[in-house]
Amino acid sequence: MAQLSTKVRLYCKANSVDTVDFRKDVLLVQEAGQDPKIQSWNLSISEPTVEQLASYETAGNAAEANAVIDATRRTQYLSWQQQMEMIYKDQKNGTTTFKDHCDKVRSDNPK
Repeated sequence: MAQLSTKVRLYCKANSVDTVDFRKDVLLVQEAGQDPKIQSWNLSISEPTVEQLASYETAGNAAEANAVIDATRRTQYLSWQQQMEMIYKDQKNGTTTFKDHCDKVRSDNPK
């Protein structure tokens, strides 16, 4: 099940609001044993209904799954210094080490 914050972000983006500050713009609360809910809404667009947020469940699940894959890829791509070294050596030696490395990271962690 997608997190409420993810569904709120997707709703906002669909309504031309690109960033949401969950300390100022939208405050979420979760009381013991209950689902999280919107406590305060301070955006220029109307607050979404429960049904509107529910419509973002599938997209929210996909966004959260892709975020995990992106985080894994970032760790496997290596540092920018290591990447630059691979690129330099590829250009000097006519090899494809950097491209091969990137292709492997992507194939090991598909979206």
